[in-house]
Amino acid sequence: MTAETTSERKIRKIITSERLLEGGGFPVRRPFPTPGMHDVDPFLLFDHLGPVDWGPGEGIGAPDHPHRGFETVTYLLEGEMNHKDSSGHSGELRPGDVQWMTAGSGVVHSELPSPAFMEHGGTMHGFQIWVNLPASAKMNPPRYQDIAAENIPVAQSNDKKTRVRVIAGEALGVSAIIDTFIPITYLHYTLLPGAKHNQSLAATANAFVYVINGSVQIGPELTEISEGQMAQLDTGDRVTLQVNESADDKCDLILLAGEPINEPIARYGPFVMNTETEIKQAIRDYQEGKMGAILSE
Repeated sequence: MTAETTSERKIRKIITSERLLEGGGFPVRRPFPTPGMHDVDPFLLFDHLGPVDWGPGEGIGAPDHPHRGFETVTYLLEGEMNHKDSSGHSGELRPGDVQWMTAGSGVVHSELPSPAFMEHGGTMHGFQIWVNLPASAKMNPPRYQDIAAENIPVAQSNDKKTRVRVIAGEALGVSAIIDTFIPITYLHYTLLPGAKHNQSLAATANAFVYVINGSVQIGPELTEISEGQMAQLDTGDRVTLQVNESADDKCDLILLAGEPINEPIARYGPFVMNTETEIKQAIRDYQEGKMGAILSE
């Protein structure tokens, strides 16, 4: 293999998340979209939800709202959320669960704390990312992939210092069970002090690392980023992640990579299409009830 095809990725840019309120008033940390970074094609949004402690009756989520033209991926670390939509799909997300929702041609859905969480309160903590769809798939029928925590593949290094939950893509010889429209890597790493791991990535994919807690050193220059920071990676076919032997604690991080779609993007709130004309049509379709409504029980 040539040196070009075995190049290690360096950090192109470091972004510190902005703090804001989303949905019904839920606190999130958001590295993009922000003034410093619009998107990382094919990823449109990355939100770190909480962690936030709610007392009984205080929980907040995202009431009924529409989507068209992309996918929402919800990964819960703590808490319980109920989701429901205009096509009759419903379910509950518990710690470690993932919902990969393809909005496609349009759906109205809600994401709210479960009745049990509202009764007792607790900690809510998780992630939501938005993944763009190519023009050829934007008007596909909506679909769901609900993956329970126990069904998400997990891999561990021989020295047991690196553990990874494989939500999408592949790591340490283990492949995900989720099906994606375009090649996506979505990995949750837990790295103990002294861990060093090389993760292969498609050389053409855009990729970034987001730190949930602790600190990680990235690339040949061992550049360190910490909780709430995102490192956009340069080109290459692998990335090195390591935690200093003298670190006080482990590091949890998300590694995301995806093949860029390289198509025009028109976005307005919960709609992401290719042209302004398509956005206007999405708004009309929603206003005219063509995306349906969530039926009350």
